[in-house]
Amino acid sequence: MSDVTRAKNGRPVHHWRRDLVELAALFTAVAVADAVANLIGHGPDGPALLAISAVALIATAGFHTWWSRRHGHAPPTGDTGTRPTASVRRAGTAEGEPGAPETAAGLGSGPAAGSGSGSGETVLWRMRTTVRDEPGSLAALCMALAELRVDILSLQTHPLAEGTVDEFLLRAPATVGASEVTRAVSVSGGFGTWIERADAHDLVDAPTRVLGLATRTALDAAELPLALRQLLGRCTIRSLPATSVRGDRPEAGAPVEGALEDTVMRLRAPEGGVITVERPYLPFTPTEFARARALVELDARLGPRVPRSRDVLTLPQGKDIIVRRADAGDVEAAKAMHERCSQRTLGLRYHGPVGDADKYLKHLLSPHFGRTLAVQTASGRVVGLGHLLWDGDETEIALLVEDDWQRRGIGGELLGRLVAMAVEAGCDSVYAVTQASNTGMVAAMRGLDLPLDYQIEEGTLVITARLGTASPHAEGAGHEREHSVRD
Repeated sequence: MSDVTRAKNGRPVHHWRRDLVELAALFTAVAVADAVANLIGHGPDGPALLAISAVALIATAGFHTWWSRRHGHAPPTGDTGTRPTASVRRAGTAEGEPGAPETAAGLGSGPAAGSGSGSGETVLWRMRTTVRDEPGSLAALCMALAELRVDILSLQTHPLAEGTVDEFLLRAPATVGASEVTRAVSVSGGFGTWIERADAHDLVDAPTRVLGLATRTALDAAELPLALRQLLGRCTIRSLPATSVRGDRPEAGAPVEGALEDTVMRLRAPEGGVITVERPYLPFTPTEFARARALVELDARLGPRVPRSRDVLTLPQGKDIIVRRADAGDVEAAKAMHERCSQRTLGLRYHGPVGDADKYLKHLLSPHFGRTLAVQTASGRVVGLGHLLWDGDETEIALLVEDDWQRRGIGGELLGRLVAMAVEAGCDSVYAVTQASNTGMVAAMRGLDLPLDYQIEEGTLVITARLGTASPHAEGAGHEREHSVRD
């Protein structure tokens, strides 16, 4: 009711005299209204006049409300033609989403803002460039992108000693090529620019993506190399054991805190080995190195772990087998299976001296080098192993089935599940190294119904399956399921 005239201790203070005057005016108005109603109401046409007066007052109030809403909130008519059209949004907020924030300077509010997401066809780009650490450097780059009608969806900055590396997610008209974008960035002062096509997965902001990768790593130790690859982009990741397989010679180690050398980073693996990550086309930043090291430290603290799901399968002969994930705890059971295998079976699998087969098991069963499936009988005896091994940029598949359990469809079942894992991990292809005389492995690869490439070198056959047309099938989610294995 009353106006605020002063403040005391941060709280408004009112005049009591004004409150008293307003109260007196209210009582006076009520008395006058009562007198008028009595005067008109006792006349011959009193009720009709009162009704007409009420309608007139309501119509007047409605007209006043309509007029104030139409003319009291008109938008400002300032000149917006000079505002840049490249909008900088909070990472992970899609264009057009309610509440999508913009910068305080009004970026993206110009007439061409969002043109990359309008009626024309658009493409997504990931771009990284280095700018001088000077005021206005980033603004000049944004203005250059705005002139090309390029929309900035997200921005991450990586401070360095000689400047700042800025990583953008851009939405550009399809008519604007990568060369045009890099040329505009170069003219505006950016250097060391790198750009590649992006997809919808890149719309997730960096913190959300890192948390998702950490969750995957926490659930399965075999996810660590895949998580590092998704975190750092296209790169080559190799895990080197602490000692050589051929002896006790230590491999080149890495300090506990890791080492960063331009395009190569080395991290201490949880089991004592070394994880090397190489990306020749783009140097790593300290921020990327810190994120990768945090993932490796998380894996080390959680220790060995694999999902404990398992599937019960019924063979055509009527026997039940169990397919489950295997890890380093199955080394002794795998050695026992080696003893039951023939020399020919071991020779076809390991392509070397049969006596050295046991030495590879600790490496093969470690989840940091890939994923392993074990086939065991109802009594718990392991009779088959299937390996999906991360080999730098490539992925290898290897199978071993005990002699007495061959020709029962076990190899084909393992191979199909390993391929599904490779598709789920985002692998483009898988390869198997065997011999031309290994007709069982060749038949199993052909049974995948995928495009195959064959390469023979000195009696060794390398079969590569391209996974572009493959579709993953779900594994058991912590419960048993039963079905038949096709022969």
